[in-house]
Amino acid sequence: MRRRTPVLIGCTALTLALATTACGSSDPDAAGSGGKTLSGQTVTVAGVWSGSEQKNFQMVLDAFSAETGAKTQFISTGDNVSTVVGSKIEGGNAPDVVMVPQVGVLQQFAKEGWLTPLSATTQEAVATGYAPVWKNYGSVDGTLYGLYFKAAHKSTVWYSPDAFAQAGAEPPTSFDELLKVGQTISDSGLPAFSVAGQDGWTLTDWFENIYLSQAGPAKYDALATHKLKWTDPSVVEALTTLGKVFKDKDLIAGGQKGALNTDFPGSVEKVFGPKPQAGMVYEGDFVAGVAKDQFGKIIGKDANFFPFPAVDGGKAPVVSGGDAAVVLKDGKNAKAGMKLVEYLTTPEAGAVWARAGGYLSPNTKIPFGSYGDEVTRATAKSLVEAGDSVRFDMSDQAPAAFGGTKGAGEWKLLQDFLRDPSNPKQIAAKLEAAAAKAFKG
Repeated sequence: MRRRTPVLIGCTALTLALATTACGSSDPDAAGSGGKTLSGQTVTVAGVWSGSEQKNFQMVLDAFSAETGAKTQFISTGDNVSTVVGSKIEGGNAPDVVMVPQVGVLQQFAKEGWLTPLSATTQEAVATGYAPVWKNYGSVDGTLYGLYFKAAHKSTVWYSPDAFAQAGAEPPTSFDELLKVGQTISDSGLPAFSVAGQDGWTLTDWFENIYLSQAGPAKYDALATHKLKWTDPSVVEALTTLGKVFKDKDLIAGGQKGALNTDFPGSVEKVFGPKPQAGMVYEGDFVAGVAKDQFGKIIGKDANFFPFPAVDGGKAPVVSGGDAAVVLKDGKNAKAGMKLVEYLTTPEAGAVWARAGGYLSPNTKIPFGSYGDEVTRATAKSLVEAGDSVRFDMSDQAPAAFGGTKGAGEWKLLQDFLRDPSNPKQIAAKLEAAAAKAFKG
């Protein structure tokens, strides 16, 4: 996503026709040369995507096929990418490319010796088209292994304009204002927040935004890599701030019990479904896709967002996640897989999914006009313009035992905190014990 390949820098046409050839290439083997140089080869790609995400990514793969002649096959792994890919490698059936959704998993793959460093073409595209932070997240020990093709903006609070209008509320710009607006919404007869407490990962996102704004990026980076203990006063302070939302039963639809029984799609439904039960839901830009596709909302009219507000005078946070394309050494067509990754660096590749919706990219070369609506364009612009102030989802940087396992580690402990937010120090101590064990392992 930080890209442009060198062979495309002189192109003037950024519109994508699936069979259009790219201009100005001096490399007859380059993806986009129009020479069908990969005819007869099949590139196998594994990733977590299913449903509409898989369908939209297949459009990107089809565009690659039209340019190169290669066939593609996508394998949906489900959430446990590392287990599925590891099994396929052991069975001699490794995919050529994996779309890795977590920094920790990318690092694991690299340390296992499963990955091939990305090509000079891709490295140049990353250097010229991405903020350096994205190169850092895709690298291990200074070697670039992962290209971030798809990103999420996880610092967006989505709200019902109708609920705000009825309450006479305006989008806030500080966390204190957020609590006041929440109370205003609640006083109008509708709980303020729909919280997806059944899915522990949503609670980690709440914490991360508060912590990044309140404690700052240096401490965020240190905590993410466990160079700072979870018992640090800054963690307790952030939990205390988060507890202001969790402890107020009037602010949360269904109270703590209701939140703990609400999954992510259900949290969106409570705001944008046929029977609204809350005025706001915090989560990433992907809320818009659910509101639009499942509940027919017009983004920008029936559903809108405001940036996650700054906490205690800090800067407004920009927390992101994303899927990085990596090339496996053991893939049967790893060379063709590398050409696919080079293709994914192009604005043309990103524009395919951008026009379909449900997609953001940190690639500065993708024109904002490629995105299908004003709200998505604004979200994409916010992500790109954040530059190096973007921080990757903290739990995705941790070992899965701590930051990515249902019913364990950070997910479970923040659910416990939602259930009873009265003792932030106690939860911080439990988080530290779980983190120490996971990082040691």
